[in-house]
Amino acid sequence: MEILWVLIAMVMLGFVLLPFLRRRRGGAIGLVSPDHPDAADPANYGFVREEELDIRMPGPDQDLLDVLDVVQRSQDYRAAQQLLAGTETEGERRWQRVQAFAGAASLELAQRPGGVGEAPGGQWLRVWRAEAPKDAGGAAVHAEFLVQQAWRTATPGTDEFRIIMEEARAACGDAALLSPGDPIPYIVELSVARGLGYSQKDFEQVWLKILDRDPAHMGAHLAALHYWCEKWHGSRELAYSFAEAAAARAPQGSLLAAMPLFAVFEHLPEVTLVSGFWQTEVVTKAMHGALHAVHSARPDDPMLAHARHLLVFFLVRGERWAEAMSQLIHIDGHVGALPWTLSEDPAAEFAVYRALAVAGYEANGGSPASLPH
Repeated sequence: MEILWVLIAMVMLGFVLLPFLRRRRGGAIGLVSPDHPDAADPANYGFVREEELDIRMPGPDQDLLDVLDVVQRSQDYRAAQQLLAGTETEGERRWQRVQAFAGAASLELAQRPGGVGEAPGGQWLRVWRAEAPKDAGGAAVHAEFLVQQAWRTATPGTDEFRIIMEEARAACGDAALLSPGDPIPYIVELSVARGLGYSQKDFEQVWLKILDRDPAHMGAHLAALHYWCEKWHGSRELAYSFAEAAAARAPQGSLLAAMPLFAVFEHLPEVTLVSGFWQTEVVTKAMHGALHAVHSARPDDPMLAHARHLLVFFLVRGERWAEAMSQLIHIDGHVGALPWTLSEDPAAEFAVYRALAVAGYEANGGSPASLPH
C-alpha cells in the first residue's frame, strides 16, 4: 500500500499544477494561467473529458458494458450467464468479464447493503447461484465476488477476513468441479492464497494447475506476482525472478514480456524524488521489454490496455513524452487499470498524467498534427 500514498501525493500536486501547465520549447514545462493561449489542452488531441472517463475497465468491451447495463437495470442475471457461456474458456477476456460481474455485484452490495424492507444490492448474483447451481460461469463469478468482498470489507488477518476467504476457497473448488479445463477458478484461488497465506509449496500446487490449462495467461501471472511480492509472501528478488522467467518463456506476441515492468511497479521505493531513478537500468530495461510486448501483441489482446496504462505511468515519469502520447491515443477513455485504480479518484489521477504528457510533448515541439495515429 505504500505506493498508494505516493500516488495520492502526486494527484494533489497535479491538481495544483494541472490548470497552469504550459508547453515551452526546449523541453521545459512552464506555468501560465488556464486561459493562456500556450496552455496545454488534452482536448486538442481528441481526448475525452475527465468526467467521461470510464473507470470500470482498462479498455473497451462493448458487449460487457451492454450486458452490465441490462443486468443492473433489470436485476436479471440471464444476460450475464449467456455472455459468459459464449466466451471461450481459454484466454483473458473471460477472466476480465468474471471480474467485472463480480465487481459490479460487490459494489452494488456496498451501495445498498439492505435492511428492513430493502433487498441488498447484487441480489441477481444470489439468484443466479440459486437458480443455476451447476452453471460454471455463475460459480466463477460467485467465487471472485467473495474474494473482492474480503478485500473490500475486511482487514487481512482478522477473523472476518479469514471467514470470507475460506468461503471463497470452497467456492473456487465448486467452480473448478463444474468446469475442469477452466483456469479461472484457480486464478481466483491465487488471491485466496495470498490472503490466507498459503505456503509456497501449496501456492505452487495451485499455480501448476493454471499452467496445465493456460500457461500464457497474463491475468494469472499478474495475480501470482502479487503473492511473490515483498509486501506479501515473497521478496523483491522472488518477484523479479518470477516476472523475468515469465518474460523469457513468453510466446511470440505475448504480453508476458511486460511482466518485469509490473514487478518494478510493485516494488517502487516509497519516495522517488530523484528523477534519475526513472532512467536506471532496471526501470529502462523493464520499459523496453513492455514496449516490445505492446508493439508485438495482437491488437485485440484484452491485456494490451493493461500494459499500455502502466507504460504511460513510467514513460511520463521518465519524461519520454512522445512515447507516452503514443500509448495514450490507444487507451484514452478507459482508466480501470493499474496504476490509476490505486487512487480514490482514478479518472483524476489519469488526467494528471495525461496533461503532463501533453505539456511535455508540446514543450518539445509536438502538436496534434505531428502525433502518429
